[in-house]
Amino acid sequence: MDLKTLKYFVIVAEELNITHASKMLMMSQPPLSHQMKALEEELGTTLFIRGKRKLTLTEEGKYLYLKAKDILGLVDKTTSEIHNMNIGLTGTISIGLVEGTAPDIAAKWISEFVKIYPNIHFHVVDGNSDDLVEKMRSGLISLAVITSPIDEVLLNKIKVGEEQMSVFFNKGHFLSSIKDEYIDIALLQNEPLIVPSRKAHIDKIRKWFKNRNIEPNIICEMDNYLDAAALAGRDVGISIFPKTSYVINSSINTKYIKDVDASIQYYFVWRKGHQLSVIEENFISYIKALAI
Repeated sequence: MDLKTLKYFVIVAEELNITHASKMLMMSQPPLSHQMKALEEELGTTLFIRGKRKLTLTEEGKYLYLKAKDILGLVDKTTSEIHNMNIGLTGTISIGLVEGTAPDIAAKWISEFVKIYPNIHFHVVDGNSDDLVEKMRSGLISLAVITSPIDEVLLNKIKVGEEQMSVFFNKGHFLSSIKDEYIDIALLQNEPLIVPSRKAHIDKIRKWFKNRNIEPNIICEMDNYLDAAALAGRDVGISIFPKTSYVINSSINTKYIKDVDASIQYYFVWRKGHQLSVIEENFISYIKALAI
């Protein structure tokens, strides 16, 4: 299994058709089919279920596809960094951002940094905090803005922001009739809840309810804040997310929950003991200077 074979596999997995994939790779169909068969034999498993017109990925095939994308991405990143090591501050910084306030925080950094170093480009990767930490472990990104809690054994951190978790819901919901911007969590008992998929956030929300001897009715866990706002706007349930997630949605109202620790901290992080590129080191120094 070499890089060329992985590249071929990714194209076939995305096209799910040998003929289409062979045209994209500008090669004939039989050698490509042989490569896929040889890869399956080498791994000792079936990667594709072969239909008359279309291929279907097996569970093993889906797993290999995700890993192959990571491997090829890491190769491209490494090649680019080696190419740019000795030619000054030029190249691409890959940074992971959680949703919420993080994009706005990073936008201000990037806007000013590229004025100082106009030959620097940025590649932004989205995901929840756990996804981004995993990408940092695998070397796909070196920098990220994630939310608390932080693994301080693995990561260096700089606090760069804070935000309150909020409750948002359709304007026709009975909560809209409450004048106070803070509500008692007991009002959410038995209400269908849409919450962030990160385990740490779910545990925090469950703790709020447990302290009142009630159980949350969580019907949906999701990463995308705007999708959570859309579901709330459609009156599917009540979403509990950072307030920034609903700002462009005019069909919902928002409240805060009284007497709970609903704060979310945002941290700029990078791995301890991990070799960074020159441009990444300079970017970290820039963020440190802002934090002073």
